[in-house]
Amino acid sequence: MFRIFTSYSAKGMSKSFDKYQKRRLISSYFSVVLSITLVLFLVGLLGLLVINTKKVADYFKEQVPLTIYLKNNAKEVEINQLQKSLALAEYTKSAHYVSKEDAASELSATLGEDFITHIGDNPLLNSIDVRLKADFVTPELIDEITDEIAAKSFVDEVVYDKPLVPLLNDNVNRMSLWILILSAVFTFIAVLLINSSIRLSVYSNRFTIKTMQMVGATKSFIRKPFVWRSVRLGIIGSVLAIIGVAVALYYLDKTFPELKFADQPVVIAGLFITIFLLGIVITYISTFIATQRFLNLRTEDLYY
Repeated sequence: MFRIFTSYSAKGMSKSFDKYQKRRLISSYFSVVLSITLVLFLVGLLGLLVINTKKVADYFKEQVPLTIYLKNNAKEVEINQLQKSLALAEYTKSAHYVSKEDAASELSATLGEDFITHIGDNPLLNSIDVRLKADFVTPELIDEITDEIAAKSFVDEVVYDKPLVPLLNDNVNRMSLWILILSAVFTFIAVLLINSSIRLSVYSNRFTIKTMQMVGATKSFIRKPFVWRSVRLGIIGSVLAIIGVAVALYYLDKTFPELKFADQPVVIAGLFITIFLLGIVITYISTFIATQRFLNLRTEDLYY
């Protein structure tokens, strides 16, 4: 009777231990996949920022207004010709004619009162608001464009925010540099974090690795299941990260439609492929190095 009781107790303890080991293994796999997913998701977001840096910078550059004020004696034919030539110019993003009546209405709405009733006449001039393409928003090119337009006899004045243009260009260049630096640093941190998760996962199996080695299994035979398991976890984490980046891209594109974040399918596909390959390559290399380390350790060193 005692032997039967002992046998059942041993079996019960064995089952409990197996369940504990399975839960521990599932928890280990989950933590590895979660860390890979989060890290690659953040890398993907940073990648989106990198590939859209120029687009964002160009958007802000193209918001710099160039206003052409026309003399009161300017003929309608001359104004139409100027507007058409501006619309066809290689440097023009858009050109919009604003009559002095429309300008007065906008100013009255801004001031909250009809200023014309106080002064008796509309002192404003007809104008053309021009938005330049981003590549032409530099102090040198804008000066050339304004000089060319101002040379026309019916143009009274060409105005733009001179201090803003060099400041905008300096900030764009500085922002691009810092984004590249942050991308490099964050990618390095991502590799370290994924590597740490993989090493911890392999560390929990160090005695299994050493036991297999002691019974005569080759290093490649021992390493293979660990490597492929990590690669599978890396693939799962990569796919989840890609889904997360795709969702973030969708919401960014809906929130800022003027920036057209999703208008680069080839580049975005390249980013997704890069995330996928990163998940595979980092997990493969990290697992290879981690298993190799424990294979080279002496048995007594496994306890430290």
